[in-house]
Formats: sequence, C-alpha cells, structure tokens
Amino acid sequence: MFQHEGKIYPHIMPDISKWAIYQASEDRAEFVEEVKAFSMARIQELHGHELPDVLGKTTYSELKRTKEEPWKVDPPKERKYWKRLSRRLANQSLDETEASSAKDAANELTEEVVERYAQEIVATFKIGTFKFARGFLSIFLGRLLNTADGKWIQGWFRGWFGEGKSVRNRLLIKGYVDQMRGLCKKGTVILVPTHFSNLDSLVISYAMEQVAGVPISTYGAGLNLFNTGYTAYFMNRLGVYRIDRRKKNPIYLNTLKANCVKSILRGVPNLFFPGGTRSRSGAIETKLKLGLVGTAIEAQRIHYERGTDQKIFIVPVILSYPFVLEAKYLIEQHLRIAGKERYIASKDSFHSLRAIIKFIWGLFSKGNQLTISLGKPMDVLGNFVDDNGDSYQGDQQINTKDYFLAADGRVSKNLQREQEYTRILGERILERFHADNVVLASHLVSYAAFICLE
Repeated sequence: MFQHEGKIYPHIMPDISKWAIYQASEDRAEFVEEVKAFSMARIQELHGHELPDVLGKTTYSELKRTKEEPWKVDPPKERKYWKRLSRRLANQSLDETEASSAKDAANELTEEVVERYAQEIVATFKIGTFKFARGFLSIFLGRLLNTADGKWIQGWFRGWFGEGKSVRNRLLIKGYVDQMRGLCKKGTVILVPTHFSNLDSLVISYAMEQVAGVPISTYGAGLNLFNTGYTAYFMNRLGVYRIDRRKKNPIYLNTLKANCVKSILRGVPNLFFPGGTRSRSGAIETKLKLGLVGTAIEAQRIHYERGTDQKIFIVPVILSYPFVLEAKYLIEQHLRIAGKERYIASKDSFHSLRAIIKFIWGLFSKGNQLTISLGKPMDVLGNFVDDNGDSYQGDQQINTKDYFLAADGRVSKNLQREQEYTRILGERILERFHADNVVLASHLVSYAAFICLE
C-alpha cells in the first residue's frame, strides 16, 4: 500500500471532458445559482433576524475597503456600487410598522450581494488553456532540468527537439499513492497539504495529474494574483476560485464556503491549505485554520441527507522542498512576529511573473528532487479508510453515516456537532503531517546547523 519509490502512474481518467472540474465549469451558470441558493439559506439560518444590520456592516466594510485598499482586479466602479447599495439600504422602509416589507427588502439586497460575490468566486476551467499550461510547464521545467546538468546549449537544444529530461522525474510522489488513486474512483478526494511556498498549489496540481495520474483539484487563490498579465489569464481558466482576504463580512464568507460545499457535492476534488498561510519558520504546521476544511464534513452530511452513500476522503499531503526561494522574506516575517519592532520585513514581490520564473529556475536548476508525500487517507471524521473506502476505528469497521443521525434515526443538521467533528479532523491531519513527513538531507543538515549555532 505504501509506495517507497517514486514513479509515474497511468492516468485514471485521461479524457479531460469527464473531469468533474470541467463539467462544473461548463455548467457555471447553474453552479452559480446553486451557490447563491445554498449561501442564502445559510445566511437566513444564521442571520435572518438581523439581516439589515448584517447588510449595513457589509456595506460599511466594503466602502472602507474600496477607499483604503483598492486593487486593480476589483470590478469597475466598485466603490460606486457599494455607495449606491448603501443608499438603497438606507431608503428602504425598514421601520417596525412594516416588518414584512423590511424583511423582503433585506432579502432582495442580500441576494444581490451574494450574486455579486458568487460571480467573483466561482472558478472557470478551459480544456485548451489547461493543455497549453500543462505542455508549457512540462517543456519549460524540463528544459531547466537540462540546464542543471551544466550543458546549457546542448540541454536546451535536446530539450526542444528531443526527449531530454522530464520534470516529472524530479517530482517524487511517495506514500499511499495507489490507495489515493483507487479512492478517486470511489468518492471525492480532498487534499490537505502543508504550505511553504506560493508555488505549492501549482506544484501539487502538476504532480498529481502528471505523476500520480489523477484529475486536478480546484483550489482557492488570493484575488490579488488575478490582477493583470499572464498569471491572471491562466488562473482565470484553470479551475482556480478566487479568495479576497480583505473581505471578512459574513455574507462573503458564507458564499465562499457555499462554493466549496457545492463543488464537493458535484464530485470536484478540492485542495485546502489547513495552515491558512505559508509557514514562516519552515516548520510543519502545529495549528490549523479549518474553516474551508469543515465544508467537507458538511458536504458528507448532505450526501447522507440525499440518501446517497458517496463518501468524501481526506488525504494529507506533506511537501518536502530541498529549499524555498522565498525563504528570506518568510524568515524576516517570522522574525518580525517573534521579535516585533526589532525586525522589519522586506517586500514580498513574488506575485510578479518575473519573480515566479526566477523561483522556478532556481528550484529546478539545482538538480534536487522535490518530494510529495501522500499521507494515510481518512474519512471526514478522521478515521482511516481501506482500499474500498470503508472506515475503521482500530480494527472495527464503522459506518460514518451513524455519526450524522439524530435521536429519531434520521440524518440531521447539527452545526455545533459538525464543528466538533472538524476539530477532531484537524487533530488527525496534524498527526499525519508529522507521521508521514519525508525528511530530506537538506532539512537534516539545516536543523543540525541551527542546533549547533543556537
């Protein structure tokens, strides 16, 4: 079951048009409507009695954001839109004598905001763009590997017109690869990786599709990466949904989670970084942010509510870079947090195309291999699963559906219970991060040097 040697696997679904990520994109209009309906239902459930107040706080925070922190990627006339919405909210008849009218008005405005957020968040996937990106990365990264051998001219010439070296041979996937591949055919797989670099998503997506032979996962990327240029062009067409970390209001956060739940329910593999951000110290995460990971538990419960036994599987992914070229910036941030005013972080310019190319060149021209370890697969409750997807607590097989039943024997929604399940799942993920980690020689040497110099 556990694969100790890296190899390249045949693809389990070579026809891209059958990938769930493509089918969801082709049905984008309906998918957006599903996200809207799901988000509105959740907002009504959580904030229905105070919806006007939630709308007021949302418009206030958005007006503040558009004034103090505008981005090029923001929609045209963004600030004017929120000013107009604020005036409409103020002009609505919301006094206590017209409660039903107030409720209808609040619902109408909330639905409009959810529609705006959903259109921004939901991803698009184009087969042509994906094939070009895959081919470009294979050739470009492969050529960099040829230059690593010190044969610059010969390497480039052989790379373009001959076989050359394949970048896939430098991306080693170890761990429970065969089991993960089998589970992809039996349910929906959620990847939960460690996070060290801005290129983690790209590296994992490429390696899983080109080396492990499974369809790519959707994942969230900061809206700032969609600003302009080639990066925005490709990310807008490669199944990446947008996350705007400036927006903290409950309407936006519920719409973001609704996008994740609905994509999982459609069978789209997802990739969540439970650490939330890159590790500044280089250490594996010890605390997790489980907001989006919790959507897997919610989606599993909805499957059972619908009468289906389709399961969702959690696969920890541990990245082992020989080095991270953003290390200088990340270390300075870590020192700034640890030393406070004694340290000043340098500018992180990694979002430019030039910086990304420089990173790729430096990473793959060193001749080292990047290792991706797939941890032991689990269900959404943190129980290990076998090759058939059956869950076990120790040696005893269990039915995860039983954990979503109410006293009357029916599947029921219980958000507090699901929050506890999310916490337990987070603990299991952390355990596997450390248990399934692969220590490289560079890690050992660096750690030994740190201990000696401490």
